[in-house]
Amino acid sequence: MDKQKTSNMEKLIITPKTKIFDLLEAYPQLEDVLIAAAPPFKKLRNPVLRKTVAKITSLSQAATIGGLKVEELINKLRSEVGQTASNDIAVENGNYVTEKPDWFIADDVAETIDIREMLNAGEQPVHEVLSAVKKLGGNKILKVIAPFIPAPLIDKALSLEYKHWLDKKGEEEYWVYFKE
Repeated sequence: MDKQKTSNMEKLIITPKTKIFDLLEAYPQLEDVLIAAAPPFKKLRNPVLRKTVAKITSLSQAATIGGLKVEELINKLRSEVGQTASNDIAVENGNYVTEKPDWFIADDVAETIDIREMLNAGEQPVHEVLSAVKKLGGNKILKVIAPFIPAPLIDKALSLEYKHWLDKKGEEEYWVYFKE
């Protein structure tokens, strides 16, 4: 059965929607390629993060986290495993608000969640963060502190039509504000 699993995984076609976990299961040799592409990807060497965050993070989201163009990342990975490069890669919606929005008022920040420790412990912060946003109500705002752009979290918030503002504070510190 392992041989069958291996042959099925080797047929994985790399797209922007491919999850990092599935990619590295199918092509373990791509770990070094990903890490070389962007410094934030070195966190993939952490087995706990690999089992949690990597399972829900798509390559499109990973490109955002790494500050890369999705098309370039996909084509680089494809070329490493002998897949044909494509000029027609459908990119997921990555329209993150990085300019301070009119709705943001510092005094309205009611709660702060630092997800860095959760991520390092292998915990997935999406449900806790979204639950906290739901509980706020009114004009209150939730502040999230992350070590990289939490693309899966922002994408989920966008799908629920929550407002957000992504404020980069440093190479490994991002503040994301959420509001219903």
